[in-house]
Amino acid sequence: MTDRAEGSSDIRANRRFLTGVFLLALVPRLILALLTRDLPIGLDDMFQYDMLARSIVQGNGYRWYAEDDLHLIKRFLPMEVPDDYEPIGIETSFRGPGYPLFLAGTYAVVGTGEDRLFGARIIQSFSGALLAPLTYLLALRLGLKEKSARLSAIIIALIPLLIAYTLALASENSFIILLTLFFILCLEFRNKDSKLGWLITGVVLGLTALTRSVVTGFVPLVLLWGFLWGWERCFRIRNMIFFVLGFALVTIPWMARNSSLHNQLTWIETSLGYNMYMGYHPESSGRFQFGISLDLLPIMDDAERNQVGMQAFQDFVRDDPTRVPSLIMNKAGYFFGMDKRALMYFYSNGVLGSLSAPYLGLVFLLAVLPFVLLALGTAVGIAFSPMTRSRGFIILCSIYFLAVHALILGDARFHVPLFPIFAIFASFAYIESPWRGAKRWQYILALILILLLIFNWGLEITRDLETLVALFGPDGHQLGLSY
Repeated sequence: MTDRAEGSSDIRANRRFLTGVFLLALVPRLILALLTRDLPIGLDDMFQYDMLARSIVQGNGYRWYAEDDLHLIKRFLPMEVPDDYEPIGIETSFRGPGYPLFLAGTYAVVGTGEDRLFGARIIQSFSGALLAPLTYLLALRLGLKEKSARLSAIIIALIPLLIAYTLALASENSFIILLTLFFILCLEFRNKDSKLGWLITGVVLGLTALTRSVVTGFVPLVLLWGFLWGWERCFRIRNMIFFVLGFALVTIPWMARNSSLHNQLTWIETSLGYNMYMGYHPESSGRFQFGISLDLLPIMDDAERNQVGMQAFQDFVRDDPTRVPSLIMNKAGYFFGMDKRALMYFYSNGVLGSLSAPYLGLVFLLAVLPFVLLALGTAVGIAFSPMTRSRGFIILCSIYFLAVHALILGDARFHVPLFPIFAIFASFAYIESPWRGAKRWQYILALILILLLIFNWGLEITRDLETLVALFGPDGHQLGLSY
């Protein structure tokens, strides 16, 4: 990766390759969607997103737990129904509106009937396939050679986990695309005095934050990065003003809506207290755990749930502060965990039927091996690639993304939005052999990063060994593991 190729607005992308890699990504996603046409909603998150999207399309606003949905959920949880409950549902701020709005757009096209999930998966097949050409464009702007950039796009097109996300009503389906587009725009306009370009970049980051507010911290990172450039000072200030303006134009109206709803200053979503409760609970290991996740869920007032969760988090830390460092380390480890949790859940609950040990082993390899190879390649790519401004910015944003999850809640699914970054650095390592002529400290850094990853995965396998042995047994498909 060299400065010579950074900000490569003059690079003309190979249109034939962009079309081809899009189709390469689209075909397996469409096939999977067609083969699972009748697959129902599988997790609570999906149920909530579906409720929100249906409410929007039906003209009831941003509400969930309408009468029919409430009756359904009350069969499993003793929900705390407020006295002023309305049959059309309760206005909520728990989840950012980005993905529900995307899903509502699909329901507006395919309807809200029984086939709505199939219709959403078809549309997500097309939107998800866009990630492959976007990864190619990002790789070029990070200075990769054509061959390496193409490999990174092909990896994203064919990686099984991203194909499987086509079936999920999960925010990753829009978040990862918006995040990658944001990175592309940042690098595209890095050396340009473009008010409109930076306004659009801010709008895209705003839409990304509406999907997951955790990226709000990218705003100061972009400002810091922008003010360190070697431009004329007036250019830097003017572009950064338009960037912040674009972000504010998208996010401030929703903040105003939430603040009015709760009669207090409220940002994009009110899930922080819930997540901190799970992340620091005395029985928590720092990741999402099914039993703990149900403790606050029956509270239907979002502001109250958030307040209870934050107060409990403070109590947990005050009662045992020595536990916090190990929890943070655990969460960082879970962030880089192998992508096997969803497979273990669905297989143990009979969704895939009964598979013999060899076939189940093959499925597990397809699930976990791609990330293992990407992570190892990324470690090598980061250690041996030359430091550039664009590369430094991407790494800084990635470190921030990891740090936030290490402080709040860790889980392997949280690394999925960084897959394009992993694919780019891994392709750079595997294709361009950057270790030739490298300095000694780079070899040491690569070795340290690789050993940390292997050590983390070793701990994970040791921790889950008993469950994995049972899963590969004759009754593994009937274990009924919780998510």
